[in-house]
Amino acid sequence: MPESQNRIHLAVALDGAGWHPAAWREPDARPLDLFTPAYWVEQVQQAERGLIDFVTIEDSLRLQSDDPLEPDARTDRVRGRLDATLIAARVAPVTSHIGLVPTAIVTHTEPFHLSKAIATIDYASTGRAGVRVQTDTRADTNAHFGRREIQPLRREDVAAIASPEVQQRLRDSFDEAAAYVEVLRRLWDSWEDDAEIRDVATGRFIDRDKLHYIDFESRWFSVKGPSITPRPPQGQPIVAALGHATVPYQLIARSTDVGFVTPHDAAQATAIVAEIRAEQEAAGRANDTVHVFADLVVFLDDTREQAASRRQRLDERAGADYTSDALVFTGTPSELADLLLDWQAAGLSGYRLRPGTVPHDLARITNALVPELQRRGAFRTSYEASTLRGLLGLPRPSNHYRDHDHDHPATTTTTTAADVA
Repeated sequence: MPESQNRIHLAVALDGAGWHPAAWREPDARPLDLFTPAYWVEQVQQAERGLIDFVTIEDSLRLQSDDPLEPDARTDRVRGRLDATLIAARVAPVTSHIGLVPTAIVTHTEPFHLSKAIATIDYASTGRAGVRVQTDTRADTNAHFGRREIQPLRREDVAAIASPEVQQRLRDSFDEAAAYVEVLRRLWDSWEDDAEIRDVATGRFIDRDKLHYIDFESRWFSVKGPSITPRPPQGQPIVAALGHATVPYQLIARSTDVGFVTPHDAAQATAIVAEIRAEQEAAGRANDTVHVFADLVVFLDDTREQAASRRQRLDERAGADYTSDALVFTGTPSELADLLLDWQAAGLSGYRLRPGTVPHDLARITNALVPELQRRGAFRTSYEASTLRGLLGLPRPSNHYRDHDHDHPATTTTTTAADVA
């Protein structure tokens, strides 16, 4: 296989002290620093030294919980977070190449606010911003806002997840997310690239004819626009989402640039990629590049036995065996490289690795896994592009409104939810 075809993309998912609930109790952990800027800067700079494509930063609008549906009262787990978009903004000026993709809960936030926040990070990073959109229908999250009624996902709903009623509720939630992403994209395009004139002699700072109302109407919100922030350096920052089943796969296929999925073997990866490609075609996006990254939680050491022993120690401290929605890999960097290259044949673009503990597993990714992949000609040896879109091989998109005819400034055709469904 030619080297260019053998290349994979790598992302790292950052979450506190690591993805194992006992990670904060490791000897090299830094629990006292979790809420300091330096802690996050050092993690992202470590990932950048490993030439990682981008980092994602976990976030939520509620305290973490071991229970996926309800709050818990545990005091032996990390609880509390900093805002992911603000972490990305802090890290942007002290990094040079790595992409920054904070998580945003779209169920309870306004797309106008998020659009200008991500555009601002794109400016601060000179073209390295993205956003991972996530839904949340938990009752305790909704109780923080109280602006609308949301029917929470209950245990009995999970037990009946395949029922038409529950599936419709899931579709409604993800349809809202798709509409939200469409508003983000329209707002990023609501300023044409050359809308800013900045001509001191004539006294014209902007060309008002190149700012556009987006006039978006849906069952969830209406947004007039234009944005208050000029079009971002990338034109369109990267949009990503995590999916585990058909409904979120549809969101990935019709609305995102990068989808994160959780196969547990190569055959399952092949089936998931095929389903997303079919959904792309159904959505009229067959010619668009949508990267599919497989998520893996990783515990890496010099030998498989050392990795297994460390994971066992962590499990004992946590009081339970660690499980995840993603495959949990425990072994050596060389063995992980074997798995990544084996799964690549399924059509995956790359992988998002969740370090079991930080700094240990993050350092093993950058200092051991990356060199192993480089030796096999499967990973870059330097950053080849200055933007996140460039790193992912995505062109800078043309402006949605540039070629439209307008009767007066800031005018477009009205967009409805049906246009993105």
